[in-house]
Amino acid sequence: MNLKEKLEEIKKNGLEEIKQAENSNHINDVRVKLLGKKGSITEVLRGMRDLSAEERPKVGSFANKIRDELTEAITKKHEELEEKKLAKRLASETLDVTLPATEVKLGTPHVLVQVIDEIEKLFLGMGFQVVDGPEVEEDHYNFEMLNLPADHPARDMQDTFYITKQLLMRTQTSPVQARTMEVHDFAQGPLKMISPGKVYRRDTDDATHSHQFHQIEGLVIDKNITMGDLKGTLELIAKKVFGAEREIRLRPSYFPFTEPSVEVDVSCFKCGGAGCYVCKNSGWIEVLGAGMVHPNVLKMAGIDPEVYGGFAFGLGPDRFAMLKYGVDDIREFYLNDVRFLEQFSQKG
Repeated sequence: MNLKEKLEEIKKNGLEEIKQAENSNHINDVRVKLLGKKGSITEVLRGMRDLSAEERPKVGSFANKIRDELTEAITKKHEELEEKKLAKRLASETLDVTLPATEVKLGTPHVLVQVIDEIEKLFLGMGFQVVDGPEVEEDHYNFEMLNLPADHPARDMQDTFYITKQLLMRTQTSPVQARTMEVHDFAQGPLKMISPGKVYRRDTDDATHSHQFHQIEGLVIDKNITMGDLKGTLELIAKKVFGAEREIRLRPSYFPFTEPSVEVDVSCFKCGGAGCYVCKNSGWIEVLGAGMVHPNVLKMAGIDPEVYGGFAFGLGPDRFAMLKYGVDDIREFYLNDVRFLEQFSQKG
């Protein structure tokens, strides 16, 4: 059998093997067997050294033709096998678009954020502005501008995180009010503001205390502001947060930045004032502190206390949330236990 006949046989057998290939690995093996460095065609062509100079080009040309035909057949077969493989995979991954989708679980604002938002909306509706300020504050604004000079004994009431002698983590959001009073133009109208935010005190964390908590402090400065204006505002807060049937009472107290100062109690929403474990059988629950702005605070902000007066109050959204929802441990708000937080998911 001469070389041409051997090449024809290799072609015939090769095309049959290509036709019978079942997958990509199989067709690759056929390619190596026929066209590789140690393949059938290469083995046959080694016999060309025995041919005459006249026959070698003819056999070489014929061998290249056979190689090209086998290469084309292998390429087509490989594409065919890949298409079948893809079709099979797509068939197995077919989706039924009529099936109901997996429900996407949406988050909801934290319960403390909900309480703060509720209070902010109330005051925005009354024409107040919401003002923010730095949590790392100057001693000047956190204490001195609020009638608490360096040697004032009331500073001991607030155990402070100092960074330097003049910088500290704010112990209240009142410094936001001090900063706002300095720049407010009363020719444009009265100052009515609230300042919600985080505050920090060196306190031991337990069921009712935390070294970091929230405050919302409010301030109104204008001519002819009275204690009656303060009481009406506080009644509105109590009814909005704790229910329309709530009443408040004011008890004399002391705060360095207000005079007179009061502690504010709300009638117990659990027992309606009859007495229960929530109100310790008193019928009342202490909720916030307030008072008329001290003349010294007005003077330090460049406001004439003979012309202007005002009231201020401070409440804790953390405490409001505890009372409103019957939570007995403030740490629950910060543990991020989803089972606890899901109880306060907003609907709709």
